[in-house]
Amino acid sequence: MSSNKITFFQRFEKDILSGAKTITLRDASESHYKAGQGVSVSTYETDRWFCDVMIDSVECIKFDELNSIHAEQENMTLPELREVITEIYGEIETLWMISFHLVRT
Repeated sequence: MSSNKITFFQRFEKDILSGAKTITLRDASESHYKAGQGVSVSTYETDRWFCDVMIDSVECIKFDELNSIHAEQENMTLPELREVITEIYGEIETLWMISFHLVRT
């Protein structure tokens, strides 16, 4: 994957565009993003561009350390967040929290 692009499942598009989703939790394969980097955002399913974001920070976090603040930043409840991460990555201990803000739609 290009470091100037990131994909999200289509179901998260509205939350990103509304500013309700301001972080994404990824595995180590996507830990290469850097604060201050502009990134083009596309849907995972169809690779359709829908916005650009600016990366604010990239931090390592343990799955067990996820809390209600992280869930709020993902626009979910904590149980929903844990379930989604497990659906996508299976049993995972270490995640990369990528904080971002919308810059262009």
